[in-house]
Amino acid sequence: MDLQNKTVLVTGSTRGIGLAIAKAFYQAGCRVVLNGRKNVPEQVLAEFTDSQRVFAVTGDVADASEAQEMVAQALAHFGQLDILVNNAGITRDMLANRMTLEDFKAPIETNLIGSFNVTQPALKAMYRARSGCIINISSVVALIGNVGQVNYAASKAGLIGMTKTIAREAARRNVRCNAITPGMIETDMVAVLSEKTQEKLKSEIPLGHFGQPDEVAQTAVFLAENDYVTGQVITVDGGLAMV
Repeated sequence: MDLQNKTVLVTGSTRGIGLAIAKAFYQAGCRVVLNGRKNVPEQVLAEFTDSQRVFAVTGDVADASEAQEMVAQALAHFGQLDILVNNAGITRDMLANRMTLEDFKAPIETNLIGSFNVTQPALKAMYRARSGCIINISSVVALIGNVGQVNYAASKAGLIGMTKTIAREAARRNVRCNAITPGMIETDMVAVLSEKTQEKLKSEIPLGHFGQPDEVAQTAVFLAENDYVTGQVITVDGGLAMV
């Protein structure tokens, strides 16, 4: 797909990996729809110098009606939706034997069901256009598990299953669907960890260091550009999942 003047909606794009992905698509020539559960901060919008190529929508993907409205607003503003990046996600970390059912459900409702809530209306628009690309941001913990993240791992593993199924269903309409499974990426969530914990985590990564949001973003752009890649799970983790 030639990304010039294509429209991309990136959920959860006010910071971290989501913002990096939005910037990468903008730099590639796309019109970008940013999203946050609250209003997208002005300082974030200011990072996109061409105001004609950026639009912000507010909404919680876990709310199906808000998710549908986000897609509707993107279509109304730019007239098309070519790429969807399902990035919005939350964690509720706790050991499984202590986790409440509410805490177990929360990441699933946002990370998995929330992604479906946005994907379904986006697919309808892409089917009409007979073109499109969906990229789901999963996680390396979906592949290898992680202590204290049974809920998060389940939500992200479900996202991989959803990716492969939609890829099969949508292929006949020339719509592709892939997933990225980032490992330990330097974001706000990692920054709050103690230095000791960070060093221990780095020691478990074959490349010996955390990744950068831009490295995930570059992978997303690749998946949008390559018209013959669908149903794939691309791991960006410094080799962590191969251990």
